[in-house]
Amino acid sequence: MAKVKRSYRCKECGAQTPQWAGRCSDCGAWNSLEEEIVSSNSATNQATISRHTGYAGEQKSEVQALSQVTSEQAIRWTTGLEELDRVLGGGLVTGSVVLIGGDPGIGKSTLLLQAMASMAKRSGVNPLYISGEESLQQIRLRAERLQLEQAPLDLLAETHAEQMIATAHARKPQVMVIDSIQTVFTELLQSAPGTVAQVRESAAQLVRFAKSSGTTLILVGHVTKQGALAGPRVLEHMVDTVLYFEGDTSTRFRILRAVKNRFGAVNELGVFAMTELGLKEVSNPSAIFLSRGETSLAGSVVTVIREGSRPMLVEVQALVDDSPLGNPRRVSVGLEQNRLAMLLAILHRHGGITCTDQDVFINVVGGVKLSETGADLAVLAAVLSSLRNKTVPRDWILFGEVGLTGEIRPVQAGEERIHDAAKHGFSHAIVPAANAPRKSIKGINVIAVKHLSDAIDALMNQT
Repeated sequence: MAKVKRSYRCKECGAQTPQWAGRCSDCGAWNSLEEEIVSSNSATNQATISRHTGYAGEQKSEVQALSQVTSEQAIRWTTGLEELDRVLGGGLVTGSVVLIGGDPGIGKSTLLLQAMASMAKRSGVNPLYISGEESLQQIRLRAERLQLEQAPLDLLAETHAEQMIATAHARKPQVMVIDSIQTVFTELLQSAPGTVAQVRESAAQLVRFAKSSGTTLILVGHVTKQGALAGPRVLEHMVDTVLYFEGDTSTRFRILRAVKNRFGAVNELGVFAMTELGLKEVSNPSAIFLSRGETSLAGSVVTVIREGSRPMLVEVQALVDDSPLGNPRRVSVGLEQNRLAMLLAILHRHGGITCTDQDVFINVVGGVKLSETGADLAVLAAVLSSLRNKTVPRDWILFGEVGLTGEIRPVQAGEERIHDAAKHGFSHAIVPAANAPRKSIKGINVIAVKHLSDAIDALMNQT
């Protein structure tokens, strides 16, 4: 018998301790330590896996010189969904592990079922869809609703990690989906499925199988109340790509965002619309986020942000009103609240405009989250427009980072943003001087500014 020892692991940060405590000493979370049983005999663990799966594990690695390692281009499988391929960096890489998370009911299973069916039809890939939460009949009903019941897709309802690996070793699928990793358990541990130890060990076994066999593995993960992937943070370090499926279930639109990708760009964005026949790709998301009225309104400004390799036009709205409170409110949706406070201080110090007795509300239309600094100038323009009750023309666009000294700093791919704005019919653009194009762009007048005061003068003196 292998020697068994007990330890406790934090379900929030993954820290391990030999004794139970009410509070984790690493992250400070209360009642987050869970018991796990760990066998100290690794050979016994490997023998147990081999007995259940018939898979002996990976081969012994050898040391190689860097000059002797070949840099062959990785084989990619296109999913048939261009927005998903964009976020993945061009498709699924052979032997890679992808982790996708999102709120319940956001459409993760629908997206993967459509992608696997499309790959099986178009690319001739042999996918295996393993469900630990739904029965095969439930998956069939979803496929009928999506009109995919005739897709050559193999299904399996299983939660045992060793049985999954054994089935995959026998059938040799090229792509395998696990929905979801929180329902999978391994016999090596005695804890219940969904605990930190079970999630970590089950994922480790599946990742080892994917790397050694060349199978592309897609894991579906639950999210916590804070919006992070449930389970230890080490789960994100074990995989090659981490995707977040965002959106409000009350609206049609969904956003797929890459926060980690070893085979492509991070912060890449894919936009989908939920319909009766499943998720439909949105090739021009700017048209969605710019669905404004016919007349210009005070407090509404359009800016160009960059998500991965794609410029995208979004509308920033501001409402500035007299505050009945001694401490005026600063509320922002889609923008970090601390950055809003900093921008208002810059507006006061370098623009001579104060909002100390005003409530300031900021909203980014469409549920978009501004993760870059290129929207600073547009936020201040929206605040100024609402405060002075002066509209910014509908065909004006602004972007640029505002520094603490009031200077307007350049942003990445500025000329590309101006070209994208011109394509959508904008005729005037206030941009940082360093981003001004060397040659004039047809259809748009570029106003280059170096300081916040220059931008305010351009807005106030518009004709």
